[in-house]
Amino acid sequence: MSGTRKRLRSAEWFGGHEKGAFIHRSWMKNQGFAPHLFDGRPVIGICNTWSELTPCNGQLRDLAEQVKRGVYEAGGFPVEFPVMSLGESNMRPTAMMFRNLAAIEVEEGIRANPVDGVVLLVGCDKTTPALLMGAASCDLPAILVSAGPMLSGSFMGRMLGSGTDVWRLSEEMRAGAISEEEFTAAESAMSRSPGTCNTMGTASTMASLSETMGMTLPGNAAIPSVDARRRVLAFMSGRRIVEMVKDDLRMSQILTRKAFENAIRANAAIGGSTNAVIHLQALAGRVGVEFSLDDWDRLGRDVPTIVDLMPSGRFLMEDFFNAGGMPAVLRRLLDAGLVHGDALTVNGRTIAENNGNARIESSEVIRPLDNGLTDNGGIMVLRGNLAPNGAILKPSAATPALLTHRGRAVVFEDIDDYHARIDDPDLDVDESSILVLKNCGPRGYPGMPEVGNMGLPRKVLQRGVTDMVRISDARMSGTAYGTVVLHVAPEAAVGGPLALVRNGDMIELDAPNNRLNLDVSDDELAARRAEWVAPEPPASGYERLFIDQILQADQGCDFNFLAGCRGAPVARDYV
Repeated sequence: MSGTRKRLRSAEWFGGHEKGAFIHRSWMKNQGFAPHLFDGRPVIGICNTWSELTPCNGQLRDLAEQVKRGVYEAGGFPVEFPVMSLGESNMRPTAMMFRNLAAIEVEEGIRANPVDGVVLLVGCDKTTPALLMGAASCDLPAILVSAGPMLSGSFMGRMLGSGTDVWRLSEEMRAGAISEEEFTAAESAMSRSPGTCNTMGTASTMASLSETMGMTLPGNAAIPSVDARRRVLAFMSGRRIVEMVKDDLRMSQILTRKAFENAIRANAAIGGSTNAVIHLQALAGRVGVEFSLDDWDRLGRDVPTIVDLMPSGRFLMEDFFNAGGMPAVLRRLLDAGLVHGDALTVNGRTIAENNGNARIESSEVIRPLDNGLTDNGGIMVLRGNLAPNGAILKPSAATPALLTHRGRAVVFEDIDDYHARIDDPDLDVDESSILVLKNCGPRGYPGMPEVGNMGLPRKVLQRGVTDMVRISDARMSGTAYGTVVLHVAPEAAVGGPLALVRNGDMIELDAPNNRLNLDVSDDELAARRAEWVAPEPPASGYERLFIDQILQADQGCDFNFLAGCRGAPVARDYV
């Protein structure tokens, strides 16, 4: 299960009595590190995304200390280093615009420094894929520790799910069902502790899939952020990474095709975020695993959603943890033969060895497969003349009656146009219409923000309507819900068919048969395309780099020059 032992990378910096080794050791000693720490023991980098601007990651400072204790106990030398922190709650235009930038920082930070293995401390959703992507391109031993979900919230006698109930409460306020004062009072009730969203949003999804793919110790996904067991897990991860370095157990041995297939089926079972599609496509590109958009539909379509958690269901992450967490879900899937039990994990054991006898404490929260929330929980991949390269839809969060629907397009050219007109009393819209949002894809916004779950028009909300079909090249938060078609590719900003949709066009959604069609003739579309003008790119800066290099959603939105594993060779010492 492990590779061949080899000379540590850190020895090229700290070993011997040459001038370079003297300099490297001497400068490190100015922090109070004892001489014996440079005796050839594994140097473990602790890659920390802590930031006060990223509330989800607020407890990672404490967890880093627990990791260090574990590393020291196992005979390693821990060194903590910061990387860019990506908090979706604060960053504009969207944290997704900076995922690849953070991945570059992680990759080059690992490659340039004397570390033999890394512990990846992550929280808010983009930090998980960013750190996995960057570390995977170096292919050193690595283990991931998540910040953990915040405690459950409640307000006015109802459970409050972070993110999910923001959308619900906002719609209720716009419809006049609750007051502005009540809406504001829910803020503190929703966020009771540090930690990631307590719903099955993207952060919880990526933590769950990281555990499923074997990149964490068992149980990592669901332990609440402030639970003492989260600190124990961090400590044990510090211990384990030292052994992984000694055994040369690298990411490429864990992130195999089997691991990605397991993740698709687990994502269906948990009702996971649509953002997982983009992140796993990008991660597969880093490790060289063949992995296509159609795999999501083919492998996940018939897997029921069995985790009754917001936004698809009723409960919250604290309930999920108490019910058994991901080990219980994986046992359900193992018993049904839906996952590869022989896939390797960071503790040196297989998925089956770790989870085959897991306890399932609640069949209400983690249901049997024959009693799922929906029989077909996997991400639906849609194709047609409106999305020739694909679009996706999350069936567990959609209204079943709308999965097959034909409606008249109400088009918004960009997010500013949407905000300006959505509540206009004269907007020509009803519940049978299909809301279409353009120019919010990877290049169009730029960064592909989480605006795909457009709020419904006030005039429709006031009639008691709670869902409509919505189509865009944007993403949506994993905490959101609704019959929302996302990630339309190619996007409008590069001249995809979405750019050509006009008010009044008829659109047909046939999700069960994977179809998304614009009922406009080829000749008419050709005439419209001749009139289309591409947006002007920015002149310079990171935004220009982003627009020039970003891949489309179906390819994972990585930069086109970052695919593949470059390894972590020892650089020449010019000292």
